[in-house]
Amino acid sequence: MTQIERQLPRRVADAYVDALVELDPITGTYLGVRASSGRLPDTSPAGAAALAALARKTLAHLTEAELLPGADSGVERRCARLLRERLHAELAVHEAGEHLRAVGNMATPPHMVRDVFTVTPARTEEDWAAVARRLRAVPRALSGYRESLALGLERKLYAGPRTTATFVGQLGDWAGADGQKRGWFEEFASGGPGTLRGELDDAARAATAAVRELRDWMRDVYAPTVEGAPDAVGRERYARWARYFNGTDLDLDEAYAYGWSEFHRLLAEMRTEAERVLPGARTPWVALARLDEHGRCVEGVDEIRDWLQGLMDRAIDSLDGTHFELAGRVRRVESRIAPAGGGGGPYYTPPSEDFSRPGCTWLPTMGRTRFPVYDLVSTWYHEGVPGHHLQLAQWKHVAGDLSRYQTGAGMVSANVEGWALYAERLMDELGFFPGAEERLGYLDAQMMRAARVIVDIGMHLELEIPADSPFHPGERWTPELAREFLGAHSSRPADYVESQLTRYLSMPGQAIGYKLGERAWLLGREKARERRGEAFDLKAWHMAALSQGSLGLDDLVDELTRL
Repeated sequence: MTQIERQLPRRVADAYVDALVELDPITGTYLGVRASSGRLPDTSPAGAAALAALARKTLAHLTEAELLPGADSGVERRCARLLRERLHAELAVHEAGEHLRAVGNMATPPHMVRDVFTVTPARTEEDWAAVARRLRAVPRALSGYRESLALGLERKLYAGPRTTATFVGQLGDWAGADGQKRGWFEEFASGGPGTLRGELDDAARAATAAVRELRDWMRDVYAPTVEGAPDAVGRERYARWARYFNGTDLDLDEAYAYGWSEFHRLLAEMRTEAERVLPGARTPWVALARLDEHGRCVEGVDEIRDWLQGLMDRAIDSLDGTHFELAGRVRRVESRIAPAGGGGGPYYTPPSEDFSRPGCTWLPTMGRTRFPVYDLVSTWYHEGVPGHHLQLAQWKHVAGDLSRYQTGAGMVSANVEGWALYAERLMDELGFFPGAEERLGYLDAQMMRAARVIVDIGMHLELEIPADSPFHPGERWTPELAREFLGAHSSRPADYVESQLTRYLSMPGQAIGYKLGERAWLLGREKARERRGEAFDLKAWHMAALSQGSLGLDDLVDELTRL
């Protein structure tokens, strides 16, 4: 291999991932780098500065690489587009000091520190020895995070009081109620081998003590300081975050209007399906409430895990060879129950690069043991098959043709969430919701994503509710109105709605990526179909689309059209 080939964009991206894993072992673990298992990242301002310096250095190398012969090939072009767009978006967030007020109910540094243990290898004694080292690193990681927040307070870069209060409560749950029960890390460490019992228990107790110390500081110092700060981030901050999560500079007012158009379209469809479920129902959500009590359900936590596994297995058997062409290792996906103390929504974790760790769907039970299934069918098509799992596992499968950045570290939220919502719609197009219960549940899930666009943009920009809205027309959005709107236009329970509202407040611009991403995937399919005419093959298009790696929404539509 020549020096020139080593410097093409994919090589620059690979070198970036190697350096990133050294700075961020959490990313390393999700990529399947076993050497990362015993470490945690530097979450202090110095750690953030090191990541920013790496991004700037990489962009300089990328500029040089794009001038080389071969840099304009399809695979190199897509990689360069992604790497440049992502690093610029990340630097914009960093330079605005957003890492100095990273408080919320999910995806904060402490959440990532905790959650990485659920995907850290834990089969052998050697694995558990690495786990013990990682547990020992928790206090320093939480201390670095606190240092970042303290600098944010000094610079008057405040998180919202609502998200702060929620986070304080979560930290209390992780700490085990002040010693009255074992903390989350202690519970996790209890699964280790007896030969390391003392080491694991000591490290877990130290981790729990660090959680408790952070909780106390958040409650006694941080929360009083940010009291009275706005929960909404405003147009400038929102636009910056929307770029980060969506990979495009959005027309926010157009996106808000699109959310409302989808709301009205879906409401009409929901009313039709609701009439099939409960004739004469005043609203679709009255019919859905009946399904909560009298619809199909699964009793038991183990039973719902197995039921969801069966749902994904059947979807794979039905779709493989007809609408997708799946490798054997992509067919493997596991259903699991999420650890307590996190957000209320289901989620997915991708397989490691070598597939030694499978892709997994996770269901938070929120203390429930009875599970109506009308909404879970669509949700598991989203989280599992043909949604997140097929896309992210396929990226890993074709990693040899891409860069490691395109298949993991460079993931664009709106791309993957848009594909997963497209996957739900595809299953509807293919007739996988034949019953009124499941189809009403599918439409309810779609409505939740349309409502997210409305309230996420509306709340943070404090926009006016349009005159044709059935809900408070002419008023301006507030978190209180957002909670009422979500509660009135969703089948989800109050605790889930509250969890989602906190998520939107602490991750502005992320939740809109579902519907806007779906729109991009549909537009790309439509343009590809127009371009190819009768030669368009949906299965071939699906596999080509899923094999090109991550892209922001602007680049995604362009690249999908070429397929």
